[in-house]
Amino acid sequence: MASVRDFVHFNAKSDAELLRKAMKGIGTDEDTILMLLTSRSNRQRQEIKAAFKKAHGKDLVKELKSELGGKLEDLIVALMSPPASYDANELHKAIKGAGTEDSVLIEILASRTPEQMKEIIKVYKKDHGGKLEKDIMGDTSGHYQRMLVILLQANREEGVDEAKVEKDAKELYAAGEEKFGTDEDKFINILGNRSVEHLRKVFDAYKKIAGCDIEESIKDECTGNLEGILLAVVKCVKSVPAYFAELLHDSMCRAGTDDETLIRVMVSRSEIDMVDIRAHFKRMYQQPLYTTIQEDTGGDYEKALCYLCGGKD
Repeated sequence: MASVRDFVHFNAKSDAELLRKAMKGIGTDEDTILMLLTSRSNRQRQEIKAAFKKAHGKDLVKELKSELGGKLEDLIVALMSPPASYDANELHKAIKGAGTEDSVLIEILASRTPEQMKEIIKVYKKDHGGKLEKDIMGDTSGHYQRMLVILLQANREEGVDEAKVEKDAKELYAAGEEKFGTDEDKFINILGNRSVEHLRKVFDAYKKIAGCDIEESIKDECTGNLEGILLAVVKCVKSVPAYFAELLHDSMCRAGTDDETLIRVMVSRSEIDMVDIRAHFKRMYQQPLYTTIQEDTGGDYEKALCYLCGGKD
């Protein structure tokens, strides 16, 4: 369930005027900006952007950038980007900088739906002039690269093949725990191609055969980025909201805050499943997400994140 939905009495023109007033003259009314933009859906924010340009001949995002600073600016600019453009841009940044931000590739490719993935690929080509698959292949290698490419196809099988559940579980066991060395290809093929419903049953069967969760076996058998992508896929198969609850916890509860991950998750999930993420977060860490954000951030940035969180429970 989403924490941010369409604002009921929406008027793009009057919202554009409110934002202009908040940015006009000396000083900026950050409160108005963040309260307004965190309570409108992304679709509505795009309409406000268009109304602002029509009325004032200026790009709203550029105006916001010139008025805001630091992490609040990063958060508000992220909110103003359409979801597929935002994901495409995050992937582009992760690939094109010095070195590769593998955690970003893993997070986005493991968690997006096939429909979202297809849209991201399309927008990536339009916005960045290249093929996402080619760019990812140029920056990664080995089994890790193979898994990423399979996920990019966004073409999982459908439904549950009961006859294959036990067979897949046995093959995963034989590919890892049962042998010396690991048959990574078997893990990649099964985890990358079977449907989510099918994999849930495979994981149950695997636990009976191996006497442990599949995550434990992946940690024992794989290392580095391959371990990272396989674990993320397994976690998302089990529960996407629980996966994001863990990411949010890790972004705030280690030494120093990982604001890039914190912003990306809060922005990209606010209109999808933030309420479910909140529930998982509280159950997993015995503290509300809202409270953790308050303890770990500050100022207008904290306020905006708390608005996106959508509740104190």
